Amino acid sequence: MKFFVDTAEIGEIEDLAATGLLDGVTTNPSLIHKSGGDFIETITRICEIVAGPVSAEVTATEADSMIEEGKRLAGIAPNIAVKVPLTWDGLKACKALSSAGTMVNVTLCFSAAQALLAAKAGATFISPFVGRLDDIGQDGMVLIEEIVTIYSNYPDTLQTEVLVASIRDPIHLIESAKLGADVATVPPGVLRKLAQHPLTDKGLAAFLADWEKTGQSII
Repeated sequence: MKFFVDTAEIGEIEDLAATGLLDGVTTNPSLIHKSGGDFIETITRICEIVAGPVSAEVTATEADSMIEEGKRLAGIAPNIAVKVPLTWDGLKACKALSSAGTMVNVTLCFSAAQALLAAKAGATFISPFVGRLDDIGQDGMVLIEEIVTIYSNYPDTLQTEVLVASIRDPIHLIESAKLGADVATVPPGVLRKLAQHPLTDKGLAAFLADWEKTGQSII
């Protein structure tokens, strides 16, 4: 499974990229607003830090305008994935941009039917929002299972990667990996939680305490 980080905070991205665990970045207008930076400058800087796909979202709602904005975004760097919403106009824009060789991330997916349409339109990534489904009493993991199953039935014609979004905790990520999702985009805090376990902390404390008793130094 590939790990993307869902943020526009440059410091966070630099820190996580230094681990070698980061395969890409996803952003959206809300994250850009939260970062306080200029949109184009922020996306450009992220593309310089991360070699993998960087999702940058259009703000237009009509297909022709989405395509124009998508072309502008794709011109920032070769690793840009233009993010479009899963609307009828978004699907038209997806088809046009993907046919021109641009990576496209179709976002705000909440059903398997939507995911099938996005794949047919040539999406590079489909972003089902599991956390938002959980918020309204539905099981987001059921959607991931449905999409993975459908796509796997047509490996020669549906090449879209399942990019699980709106992940709220490590359980979402692990369950997605078990179901065979290709990518998880995760807030920085959740990504760091993957390395945490109380028994790891307890074991390390015991090792350090015993080492201190030896009075030795490696350097």
